[in-house]
Amino acid sequence: MGKFHDSIKAAHRDFIQEQHLFFVSTAPLSADGHINLSPKGLDCFRVLGDNKVGYMDLISSGNETSAHTLENGRITFMFCSFEGTPNILRLYGKGHTVLPETEEWKTYAPEFTIYPSTRQLIIADINLVQTSCGFGVPLFDYVGERDVHFKWAGKKGKDGLVEYVQENNLTSLDGLPTNLGLHQV
Repeated sequence: MGKFHDSIKAAHRDFIQEQHLFFVSTAPLSADGHINLSPKGLDCFRVLGDNKVGYMDLISSGNETSAHTLENGRITFMFCSFEGTPNILRLYGKGHTVLPETEEWKTYAPEFTIYPSTRQLIIADINLVQTSCGFGVPLFDYVGERDVHFKWAGKKGKDGLVEYVQENNLTSLDGLPTNLGLHQV
């Protein structure tokens, strides 16, 4: 049975730091809208306080998290162990996008590794932490990070990345605007 907490405890922080992968999920308010669930790696997640977390987000094929959090803020993170003790940790909260040209960027960016293809930071205030068993999660061995994104971004170059964002990251699958769509990229 799951256990609930009102903040991120030291044991939760330790568990998060041990994981090589996490998942982020958001959804629009529309009943017909598409729920988004994305895997993330690259040591991009940070616990910023007992009730605050964030991750560095790279340019990619879509930008659902930005659109959904702009519309309603709801966000869930899930970490599960693929090695060692079987555990699952979920963080529920309200998130928002932080863009490079904002004052908030100056506060949070030093906490992360920022790459030329970093699109934004996603920062969330956490109001519920849930732990549960991960008995059904299979065992996997971590081999390493992929370099495909960085090779792709290097070939695109700065102007190519800006063009890619303009073409692919300004609205969600359901046509909701992203924060990038509201600012000059």
